[in-house]
Amino acid sequence: MTAIIRRLAKALMIAGLSGGPAAALDLALPSGARLMRETLTDAGSYAVPLGPWTETGIPTRMVEGRISRRSWRIESSDLTTLQILAPVRDGLIAQGYEILFECRTRSCGGFDFRFGTDVIAAPEMYVDLTAFRFLSARGPGGDVVSLLASRSGAAGYLQAIQAGPVDAVLAAPPAPGALSGVVMQIETAGHVVLPDLDFDSGAAELGGAVASLDALAGWLTGDAARRILLVGHTDAVGSLAANTALSKRRAGAAVTYLRDKGVAAAQLSAEGAGYLAPRASNLTPEGREQNRRVEAVLLP
Repeated sequence: MTAIIRRLAKALMIAGLSGGPAAALDLALPSGARLMRETLTDAGSYAVPLGPWTETGIPTRMVEGRISRRSWRIESSDLTTLQILAPVRDGLIAQGYEILFECRTRSCGGFDFRFGTDVIAAPEMYVDLTAFRFLSARGPGGDVVSLLASRSGAAGYLQAIQAGPVDAVLAAPPAPGALSGVVMQIETAGHVVLPDLDFDSGAAELGGAVASLDALAGWLTGDAARRILLVGHTDAVGSLAANTALSKRRAGAAVTYLRDKGVAAAQLSAEGAGYLAPRASNLTPEGREQNRRVEAVLLP
């Protein structure tokens, strides 16, 4: 399984995701993964998602140019959506791509997000409405790539859409937080799950750059009157007392990250809810993974 993940990440890293008109993604596919569908449109358009679904729909920007759409089935019964997507995301970042938006399942908007964005039809691409991850990213040459990862009971699925060049609005450097779905959601809904804070069971370390916290840092430093509460959560493994302490350490790690980015201490606070507010069932590994999280709550 580990070899599959590494080879998939390497394949996408060398797939020609560079500047200029979007080239078809020529992937050296990993063992156990097979191409399910491939389409290439020389003069097309793609509405790239830049935030989660809300009652007004999904915020998008239209990209025009060559559009490449591909999907793969990865033969593995135990790969999680994070294991599918994270190495590919890291590969994009290493090549200079800027993450525009990233989410998972409910923080994306669940059913409404899935059916409000461009997805290759089944059986070439399968999306479990209770377990999927999405991200969109802009390349240094102006192209845009979106990734959608999900799984069935027997296999993982990955979709990649590459489009470019990008229109002038999207290609221009955005104002801090302007394109961030995290900022958009906390302003409209009053709270947001930080989708790229992923914790191993029992752990509270962040481990590297966190795009959602970077977006919040820019938003908070832009107005000293803004205040948020970071709330940590855990799965239900272990006692309530131990999990409450662990959840507060997770929230504290997010606060420390934001302080290091220049956010004033008066704008931040941290609490832990332990396992008292699950987002999913604690009876499955996927559910427990969703429950290990940090949420940001907007304060008056």
